[in-house]
Amino acid sequence: MLRLITTLSAGLNRAVEKSLFTLGVTMTMVVAMQVFCRYLLNQSLFWSEELARYLLIWLSLLGATVAYYRGAHVGVDLVYRRMPPRFQTISKIIVHGVALLFFGVLTFHGVQFAHFVRAQITPALNLPKWIVFSIIPLSGVIFIVHNLNFFSQIHQKASHDR
Repeated sequence: MLRLITTLSAGLNRAVEKSLFTLGVTMTMVVAMQVFCRYLLNQSLFWSEELARYLLIWLSLLGATVAYYRGAHVGVDLVYRRMPPRFQTISKIIVHGVALLFFGVLTFHGVQFAHFVRAQITPALNLPKWIVFSIIPLSGVIFIVHNLNFFSQIHQKASHDR
């Protein structure tokens, strides 16, 4: 079971990283087209700002899941590094437990919010807003998978140390 979680987390992270590349290139092209059309052709693409904004939201939330997977979020580990290994493990469990609660709240309320805006349409793109805001619960689920992977790693390390 632990190996399955680790494999799922790694595979999910690879897929998200590929998606980030695609979303980033798409956003760059949309903004470049808007600048070209506005300043050289004197014509504005009415939908480009909205699309770029939504792509940025998706990039930010998916990027946060990759940073979490890699352990790249900002942290202060001055006290943590000076703890004995046993207390470091306990600290990790507490931190990841609190994070799991937060990710559960993010997912639950993200689903509620996407459901709440399900009938609304974006002004320029005419997309249902639930599609745009579905990234909130989706990123929450990805965070939860990565979190469970961290717990499985802590468990494996604790089992190995015994």
